[in-house]
Amino acid sequence: MHMADALLSPTVGATMWAVSAGGVALGSARLRREHDDRLAPLMGVLGGFLFAAQMINFSIPGTGSSGHLTGGLLLAILLGPSAAFLTVASVLMVQAFFFADGGLLALGCNIFNLGMIPALLVYPLCYRRLIGPEPGRRREVVVTMLAALLAMQLGALCVVLETTASGVSALPLDKFLLLMQPIHLAIGLVEGAVTLAVVSFLRKARPELLARGSAPSAASGRLVLAGFLVCALFVAGGLSRFASVKPDGLEWSVARVSGEASLPEHRSGLPVLLGALQRRTAWFPDYRSVSAAAPVLTPAPASAGPQPLPVSGKGSGAAGVAGTALTVLLVAGAALLLRRGNRGALPPRA
Repeated sequence: MHMADALLSPTVGATMWAVSAGGVALGSARLRREHDDRLAPLMGVLGGFLFAAQMINFSIPGTGSSGHLTGGLLLAILLGPSAAFLTVASVLMVQAFFFADGGLLALGCNIFNLGMIPALLVYPLCYRRLIGPEPGRRREVVVTMLAALLAMQLGALCVVLETTASGVSALPLDKFLLLMQPIHLAIGLVEGAVTLAVVSFLRKARPELLARGSAPSAASGRLVLAGFLVCALFVAGGLSRFASVKPDGLEWSVARVSGEASLPEHRSGLPVLLGALQRRTAWFPDYRSVSAAAPVLTPAPASAGPQPLPVSGKGSGAAGVAGTALTVLLVAGAALLLRRGNRGALPPRA
């Protein structure tokens, strides 16, 4: 659901930038009050894991579309809402600036839809209220799937509303909504299943990670960090090459409604300036090296309807590893700076 700038007006884009910036400020203030020094490296490694996981697009059978994990709910369960939101926001910023995945004008919308909704709304208001301190297997399955579906449906709904409020694309609200919600229902089922699998495994293998206020041993913490980091590098460097090249749920819905493979881009104003900035900062546009040869594109069959032409996954392994490492360093570094700033602001103990 990474929105492109072509869907948004500068007014809506700037408004959502302000909303998301407020969320980042609130999350940063809350993170400063955390007293767990292990949180910063865990945020970094889970950020890298999420970056890698989002490179894996999985096909939605019978639709000609694909989807990928958003991870906001999973990170909220593992890190808490504020740390999870800041981690997701950081991943989205790395994707937008260095990989041209999602527009810069749309970055505020993407942070709100993919980060704020699952971490700051669905997790505290739905998941945490329903899951209980020691959930049984049935409760864990039902609550996790419900929360994942709710987060995905609310995110898809916000994409439609933000696009409609912008008024720059000829996408009728009713048709756009009737395509976006069902396709993201299917994606949400996969999101819920993966979230449930990871949480269930950790509940058995490392239950201290899911218990707020518990203090895992240093050896246990290092083992968890190493495990997530190895998985992230394996996914980014190897499995990403086998990701589906079908258009994601948003691209598929836009193509079905508009009848065009892509929407016309803005030709003047703030979106053009931000687009030029993104081209300068994108080291790996579309998860490929800027020096890589032009990808080979395979048109979709006519029976599948108009669709954007996908980018070949060739060369994405090196870009994925680089992005994973960059995300780990940036997220962990930012979290450490917040923690150090908090220590400097505290009065000396007597």
